[in-house]
Amino acid sequence: MTPPASTVRRRRTASASAAPSCIPPAEFAQRRESVLRALTREGGALGLVVAGDADPSLTAAWRPNPNFEYLTGITDESGAMLLFCPSHPVAARRVQLFLKPLNPELERWDGFRPAVDAALKKRYGVATILRTDAFARALLESAKRSKRLACLHPFAAHTAPVSPDLAIFKESAARIPNASIVDLSSLLPAMRSVKSKAEVAMMQRAADITAVGFEAARAAATPGRTEFDVQEAAEHAYKTAGASSTAYRTIAGTGFNATVLHYHANTAPLKDGDLLVLDSGASFGGYAADVTRTFAVSGKFTARQKLVYDTVLKSQLAAIRACRAGAQMSAVDAAARKIITAAGFGDHFIHGIGHHLGLEVHDADPQTALEPGMIVTVEPGIYIPEESLGVRIEDDVLITKGTPKVLTNAIPK
Repeated sequence: MTPPASTVRRRRTASASAAPSCIPPAEFAQRRESVLRALTREGGALGLVVAGDADPSLTAAWRPNPNFEYLTGITDESGAMLLFCPSHPVAARRVQLFLKPLNPELERWDGFRPAVDAALKKRYGVATILRTDAFARALLESAKRSKRLACLHPFAAHTAPVSPDLAIFKESAARIPNASIVDLSSLLPAMRSVKSKAEVAMMQRAADITAVGFEAARAAATPGRTEFDVQEAAEHAYKTAGASSTAYRTIAGTGFNATVLHYHANTAPLKDGDLLVLDSGASFGGYAADVTRTFAVSGKFTARQKLVYDTVLKSQLAAIRACRAGAQMSAVDAAARKIITAAGFGDHFIHGIGHHLGLEVHDADPQTALEPGMIVTVEPGIYIPEESLGVRIEDDVLITKGTPKVLTNAIPK
């Protein structure tokens, strides 16, 4: 049963005001310590996490590699690197942060950056901060001592560039006899997939902001308006409610466009008798919400639309119930697919049930059973292009020790 709008609004406001604005610095330090312990178990292997370089064209806002952001909270230092040296004889040098050298002339264009001093070390919670021109020597000295190099970034397909840590480690190992490279690429996905209380609060805030946007979008989804009007209403509301940005490109597809999974044109007019699929989410503090709802533009479903919608809704509720600690995502998928197939729409459910959610919309996936603290999307859909009929319903679900918690329940469905 959908609660009264006033109740939803009160719940949303209370939750939003209670959410923290950032992850505590101590939590980033704890994450780095966890990496150090894992590397110690790997014989004191070195680990490297890079932030990545900004696009010099300035055509899009820069965001660091999510592994780097997860371990540091730093989002404005392109080119930065984090080196783990668990066997370093000086404890303060077991985690070393490298930042690009200052460039006052360039920074007049892009923004001034702070000097490396005690204040910066306190701000980032890292005792050793150096400039990147010191990185080669620091890596050499640590690699000679350890002779074990552990890759933390995910590996790439053969058609893509190798992961940044592997590229650097291969060059280093070629110069150090008996040096070896080991695979620890599963460590950070396992860590990132289980959210802390602070992360859950951030994601609840993103979900609550998304609820504000969907309420505005529903009001804009009337005959004579356009898909873009709906998109703009949602995204404007996100920013007004405190979102830093959208978590991904909004999908607002009506009629036939509702059957296209990654439709992005968002230009068609809304017509009486059509359904509108809105797939959108706010980002708060770097953490994503990911929600889909399907509206009847006229406010009323036809009998056929109702049949399809009810089938998707029943399948989604069954899949959410299956989101239990110890279950595989394949079991969650099977719970939804069983209902859709029994209703005769099996060939029209053409994608998986969902994915992990966090710093990325498709977040790090450890490929393991669900655990308390994981947050996944549950998003079954039925798409019938020949009828210009598409329905998808998606929520963000927190795995607990008991009944799963739907973070996006404030958005009616």
